[in-house]
Amino acid sequence: MRSYKTAIEFGVVYIPIELYTCVKSNDIGFNLIYKKNHHRIKYRKTCDDCPNNIKNEDIIKGYEYQKGKYVTISKEELENIKSQKQKTITIDKFVGLNDIDPIYFDKSYYVIPTSAEKAFVVLKKAMKQENKVAIAKTVLGTKEQLIALREQNGNLLLYTLHFYDEIQKVPKEIKNINPTKDEVDLAKQIIENMTKSFDAKDYKDEYRQKIINALQKKIKGERITPSKIESRGNVINLLDALKQSVQSSKKLTQKKKSKKIQKKISNK
Repeated sequence: MRSYKTAIEFGVVYIPIELYTCVKSNDIGFNLIYKKNHHRIKYRKTCDDCPNNIKNEDIIKGYEYQKGKYVTISKEELENIKSQKQKTITIDKFVGLNDIDPIYFDKSYYVIPTSAEKAFVVLKKAMKQENKVAIAKTVLGTKEQLIALREQNGNLLLYTLHFYDEIQKVPKEIKNINPTKDEVDLAKQIIENMTKSFDAKDYKDEYRQKIINALQKKIKGERITPSKIESRGNVINLLDALKQSVQSSKKLTQKKKSKKIQKKISNK
């Protein structure tokens, strides 16, 4: 679990903290291999006038300011150019969570105090009661980050945010189409039929499990057969498609309600 050591500055209050990543990767690790003999592809660090396999301690950061010309910079120099404010998380302002467009959210971290625990709890509790999110800037690693601090379920979370100039514009213009009232009303009915509370536990990475099952089959020497493709009805008229979707969403909702009732009865 990756972590950073830093501190929160709230007025004249100073809270040393550590940041731990909230999310782990469940990606299946594939290696690159040569298809003719299944030997693993290896990467050797080298250059035109360098030994064949350079050690990590002999590699430094360089910036190409002209073609083929580089200026180097060390970790110590990168650390030295940070201001005191950039070494800590100095809260700039407080905003409502809904004031932040979700497009700006990037990575998330758990915030754990290493001392000044009471000040940490006071800040967290006050933010919860005021329903506010703290906005600040800091340097994590070698990159300055815009961040948001938020109380959630008794924890304090830190989110890195994209800067405004990192958000790209919509690549293509969408045609201005005016749907009919009936079409919009039917779409709203589908939304109403399918509306329920969100629970992340309801969703699992099914494709990852399919890959694992396929790999296990191949290890046993079995073939991977194509999945069955469900046929779709050829509905050309949008209004007809919406009407069919309303009926199918009703059936789906009724089916889920029936399963919940059966589960409650079986648990009694």
